[in-house]
Amino acid sequence: MMTRSQQGRTHRLTRPSIAIAAAVAVTAGVVAAAPDAKTAEPTPKLGLVAASTSVTLDSWKEDPGVYLDLGTYLTSENGAFELKVTRKSYKDPVVAQQILRNGKKTTTKALPAGLVKDFSGLPGFAKIAITDAAGKTVLSKTEAFCPNNASGRIRPDAPANSKYPQSCPVNPFTLGSVWGVENGWASNTYAGYYSDPVQLAAGTYTAKISVTKKYRDLFGIANKPQTVKVVVRERSWEDEGEGGGEGLAAEPRSAAPKSGASAASASGDEGHAGHGGHAGHGQVADAPAAASAHAHGAPARPEAPATRTTGATPTFNVGHGPYPPAPPALPWALKKESLQRQAFSAAKVGDRAGQTDGSRQAPGAKPNAKRPTGKATVPDVPKPDLRSLPAYGITVSDGYEDAPGKDYLAFSANVWNAGPAKLVVDGFRSPGKELMDAYQYFYDADGKQVGYTPTGTMEWDPRPGHEHWHFTDFASYRLLKADQKETVRSGKEAFCLANTDAVDYTVKNANWHPDNTDLSTACGQENSISVREVLDVGSGDTYTQDLPGQSFDITDLPNGTYYIQVLANPENRLKETNHNNNSALRKVVLGGKKGARTVKVPAHHLVDAN
Repeated sequence: MMTRSQQGRTHRLTRPSIAIAAAVAVTAGVVAAAPDAKTAEPTPKLGLVAASTSVTLDSWKEDPGVYLDLGTYLTSENGAFELKVTRKSYKDPVVAQQILRNGKKTTTKALPAGLVKDFSGLPGFAKIAITDAAGKTVLSKTEAFCPNNASGRIRPDAPANSKYPQSCPVNPFTLGSVWGVENGWASNTYAGYYSDPVQLAAGTYTAKISVTKKYRDLFGIANKPQTVKVVVRERSWEDEGEGGGEGLAAEPRSAAPKSGASAASASGDEGHAGHGGHAGHGQVADAPAAASAHAHGAPARPEAPATRTTGATPTFNVGHGPYPPAPPALPWALKKESLQRQAFSAAKVGDRAGQTDGSRQAPGAKPNAKRPTGKATVPDVPKPDLRSLPAYGITVSDGYEDAPGKDYLAFSANVWNAGPAKLVVDGFRSPGKELMDAYQYFYDADGKQVGYTPTGTMEWDPRPGHEHWHFTDFASYRLLKADQKETVRSGKEAFCLANTDAVDYTVKNANWHPDNTDLSTACGQENSISVREVLDVGSGDTYTQDLPGQSFDITDLPNGTYYIQVLANPENRLKETNHNNNSALRKVVLGGKKGARTVKVPAHHLVDAN
């Protein structure tokens, strides 16, 4: 599950993916018409198709390498292709089963034990062989496949929208996921984030793409490889920058979609260009590189933002903020606001229909227009269940020029909602007051609001990387000694709620298409009169290790064993179904000396991710 480190690597630029709706439409002629309902098979019929007979891929002189997005898709007919992937606990392996629906009857088929090891997709699904003009094989590899990849309809009578999530989660502490290709739809087989670039010289090649035998046998897929002509062209950022590099706004150019698992649906919302996706609570791209590109007039080279609910970034999470993912070694606080602004400017890839770089964003939930009236009540209706994930993305750094002579232990943290009800908190501002009054709302089984209760306040956070309204006392972070007694508490005390990670989409009432996944809409502006923040069922909210407050000052702590505690709802101000499962611990071992501290992060049961 661990993504490769991108420390020290420059960002790559590639052409935007083909608009899926248009691309997949060309396959309609090679896909059989839907069978008559009376003769329909009880299992879906899967097939591999190519959207086009040829593709053009770019290799950049400054950072050569080609990403093999070849435009092949897995189609599903005679019903949807659906998989349920779960683990009972972090002590148990990941297991997967196929869900088969025949009318009102639902059956399951267990996939072989050990076939699926994480939640990023089906490993070794697609085989790719590339030959040069002389017929010599120059590349042979396999790639994983996330059924929730960028997708589109293959026939006009297919469902207008896919019911399945738009990505496969890669948070190392994910508990459950649902993958699927809707009936009459097709999903891109490109592995994206998990696909390393390959070295191909400029020229013309032939790619042969097929489904590997174990999956053909398992799912009854015909052995019909697809052949695609591949034209590799060499380009230069320097050449592209001529003319001032102003063409980016008119024709956004995204980095390669680093995850097929984080590729967005073709029916993406339009009109949000400029936010760059929900790529981190304050995360930024490699700021010096972005600033350099900006200063020299070259095209921006930001990392492709991941889909807001995936957690697909180099530090295994998405987190808050309209910036591209940060490399693991980025300090816990930004050094200069000017660099941040330049990185933000560079991140303006568009949110257009058909764009598959993961830069879509969901709209924020609309707050109530007025503060509640009448007597506050906490009715006997379903409530949320807040739980913490163990800390991850753990690293050590010094204080840089912001806090010279200091050592910090930085980490990423996630609090999620196991349901069965979503957490809804509204903030209302009284004219002239700095704080908003916060209220938690309750709903009956039909979704009707049936009660509310005061639950603290919201405050405006002006710090770079935040700049939105934070709900106070949502969670707290503590560093515990080996005896699990508190030794250091993080300064983080307030949070903007957003659905950044799909932690477990198999729990009751899980919402596979949550709103407010983008903080530019979910957490308000400085002059907002009211704000609604929602944590939906099945989703979690990640704050990443490069944010102010996501660290402990360990300057004067002795070496040894400690535990990072992530504690949800620390003052029990929020009403939930269970207050006894709010804490999660992650063991760390500090070493080194002042100015050069080290940290070892043992595996958490079967999860070996720092």
